Amino acid sequence: MKLCVFQGTFNPIHNAHIRVAEFVIKHYKFDKFLFIPAANPPHKKCDNNLAKHRLEMVKLAVEDIIGGEVSDIEFQREGKSYTYITILELYELYQPSEKINFLIGTDAFKNIESWYEFEKLKNLVKFIVFVREDRFNISDYDYLKDKGLDFEFQPLSFQDISSTFLRQMINDGQSISKYVPKKVEDYILEHGLYKY
Repeated sequence: MKLCVFQGTFNPIHNAHIRVAEFVIKHYKFDKFLFIPAANPPHKKCDNNLAKHRLEMVKLAVEDIIGGEVSDIEFQREGKSYTYITILELYELYQPSEKINFLIGTDAFKNIESWYEFEKLKNLVKFIVFVREDRFNISDYDYLKDKGLDFEFQPLSFQDISSTFLRQMINDGQSISKYVPKKVEDYILEHGLYKY
């Protein structure tokens, strides 16, 4: 089995996430593609009360993505949602025939060395990296090859949407309908999310 995972806070999930996922599903022909919302992300401050809402919004967004599934694996355990632990559990669960592929943006990839058990994690996954910056220069990442990471860049162009920006828009009373699936926007409005 060839497995790819897209782990993130998804706070909220938006069209750039979906665009990247659909591209990978279409072009890489994985047997399984899992969206994995982080229950308790170690690198980001998140309102714990929103965790279940984030999971539900990902489920709604993924309903229309052929070949995409949602895993609540990180909601099944307590403590921080460390990627290394999740990846070990996925190997146990699915017994993939090759390295697990891990979809990640350049913003997070730049900080990969600070991740929990980085030295072990880097041997367990192949990173598929999508661009999340205006002035992308592929050679800026050569040092990570030297550190033994297995990765490749997606050819998708940068799409400037961030969850932080969307949360601010919602708080300011602006519509985010052109940035998120309608089901997600409806869910946010129905539950009064991101109003501070």
